Formats: sequence, structure tokens, C-alpha cells
Amino acid sequence: MKRRTVLSLEQALSMPYATLRFAQLGWRVIRIEALGSGRGLPGDPNRYIGSRVADDDRRSYFIAPNVGKEAIALNLKTAAGREALKRLVGELNVDVFCCNTVPERYAPLGIDYASLAAVKPDLIWAGISALGPEYPEVPGYDPVIQAMAGYVELTGNPNDTPVLCGVPVIDLKAGDEVYANVMLALAERAESGRGAEIHVSMLQAAASWLITTLPLVDFDCEPWEITRAGNEHRKFVPTNVYPARDGFFYMAIGSDVQWRRLVALPQFASLATDERLTNEGRIRDRVNLQRDIAAVTRGLGTEEAMAALRSATIPHARINGVVAVRELEALRTRLTSTVMPDGKRVRMQPMAVDLPGAAREFAFPAKYGEHTRPVLREAGFSDDECRALAAAGVIPS
Repeated sequence: MKRRTVLSLEQALSMPYATLRFAQLGWRVIRIEALGSGRGLPGDPNRYIGSRVADDDRRSYFIAPNVGKEAIALNLKTAAGREALKRLVGELNVDVFCCNTVPERYAPLGIDYASLAAVKPDLIWAGISALGPEYPEVPGYDPVIQAMAGYVELTGNPNDTPVLCGVPVIDLKAGDEVYANVMLALAERAESGRGAEIHVSMLQAAASWLITTLPLVDFDCEPWEITRAGNEHRKFVPTNVYPARDGFFYMAIGSDVQWRRLVALPQFASLATDERLTNEGRIRDRVNLQRDIAAVTRGLGTEEAMAALRSATIPHARINGVVAVRELEALRTRLTSTVMPDGKRVRMQPMAVDLPGAAREFAFPAKYGEHTRPVLREAGFSDDECRALAAAGVIPS
């Protein structure tokens, strides 16, 4: 695979996650951060979130999404900063430019597609925003979009407060859409020679995942089908978290065949009734059925219950904490890692898909602005020009 160059004005999580996926391919990713104004901490606010694990601007929450990248700082509010950006795009032969600031700032910062494509016509440009460029002033925050897109309404127990998803799924979904659509644009560019302008709306991307709920509205669904269902599946019954003597486990019955295998087990034989032979009947009787299953499983140990389910090939799983997930046999050899400045190895999430020859260890995130001058010099800026840009407040001094 050809190594590409990605230049990204990024912060928070959605775009850093997208460009992490490019870094995992071995591509060069240069992240741009704003120059400090004196009113707050410089650069990406996420640099300062979490515990201090390396130094003040590389805290724990910032590390995983930003490994394997270079870091530069530019003041794009100045004409000289915008010209420097254009020069970087051209001289470094940038393949992809990314950003995740509000669209109303695209043109003032000189990061809009038209401005950068004028320098490099085959540039792939990708932006993430809350609702797309039609709503240029709206900021995009994962929890807010989760609420707006129905995720919070769909998550939690039916009689309790709506709940956020446990991970920032919309940030990550938006990042994956950038990754996928950039790949599509690069494939099309190989045929046409043309660049592309990609706008990812966090709301639209989130709503695209409502495939099991939103279409049901036009089928005159029952209200319970499109609201909180706790740990149950709305369509396949029984599927739920069940109590055991010493903990909990998850069981999912996805067909009538699996149901027959379940009630053929001695431990679960008491659950069988004529009505429960079909999923439709089990849905009608779901309240009683869930109560009856819990009464059975409370008398079993977790290992005993899972051994029985395993013998009948019933889908099930232990409720793992994050520490246990890291030790799963299917994952522990696939984790990525980085090495801190003090030599400590940090294990991180695996790549989404194994790729032949892909690295699993990545350079520790760069300090704020660490590569500004080396990258500028690579683009042809002289030492005198760099000094002048620093004196003018365009790059760090």
C-alpha cells in the first residue's frame, strides 16, 4: 500500500480517531493545533484531560488516539499562517486534509476545500461537524448528538432515566465515516485524477445506525419497540443479562432452534411451554419468561450456567470489565502499544481489522508543536522565515 500524507486540523476525539486509523496503516499523519492565545492552554484541549502520565500536555485521555502522529502549531487567524498552510499542502504533496472545527470557521481559517484545492486540485478534503455545513455554527459534542439522534432514548431501563452509551460511539462512527469515505475518494482519484470534498455530519452518521428502530415507525410499531429496553433485545426473546449465584452473564437466543436446544438442557427444561415454541409467542410472554429464566439462573453458578449453554451451542458471554477484555485470548496478542518517554509500555486497543504487515507499536504522541519547525523546513521554509513566523506569532517561539 502506498504511504499517504495526511494533514489534519484536529482536536477532541472524532477526527483524531479517524486519522489514527490512517496512522495504523503506516501513513504519515501531521496534526495541526492552534497557537496558544494566552487565554488558555495551547492546542487540543484533550491534551490536558486525564492524569499526568508523561508531562502536562500529554495526559492519559490524549494518548491512544494520537500515537504515531507528528504535531505542528499554526496560527491560522493570520494571513501568514494561512499562506504557510497552503505551502505545506503543496510542498509536502498532501493527499488528505482533515478538520473537525465548526464549518463557519472553514473560510476564515483558510481551511475550506476551495482554498486548499486551489493549491492541490487532487486533494481529498474531509470535515466532521455536528450537522454538516448547512448548520455552520453548531458545535459537535458526542453526548449532545447521542441525545439528538435518539441514542439516549434507546439506552437504559424502560422505567429509568435515559442513559448515554458507555463509549463515545458517535465520535467514533464519524471517524470511521471519514476513514471509509477517504478510501473511496482515493480509489476514485486513481481512476479520475480528481480530488473530493467530504462532509461528515455526526447527526446523519448516527442516524444511519438507527436501522433497527427508525424504519419501524412507518410500520405502526408499538411504543416499546422504539424506546429503552434495558439489556433485552427488542425482537429476539429471550436475550438479556441474567443473574447467577456469583455474578451475571449474558445469553442471547436468536432462533427457535436455539430455544429448543436451551429447554432441552435439564437446568432449563422447566421453561418450555407451547406458547414459547416460537419467537412471536416468546415476545408475547416476555415479561413472564424473563422472570422465569432469572429464577432458574439464580440457582446456578456462573461457570455452571455457561458450561451448560456452551454444551448446547447457545450464544452467551461473561460480563467482562475492561481489564478482563484486555486479557481475552482472542485479543491479547492483537493489542497495539506505545512506549512512554520513561520506557513504560502502554497497551492500547487493537486495530479494527488485522492487516498484513501492519505495525502494532506506535510512537508516543508528540508534545504540542514539537514538529513545527522540522515540518516547515521540509516544506522549504528557511531558518530566517521560521524565525520571522515565530516573531509574528504564527508558530511557537
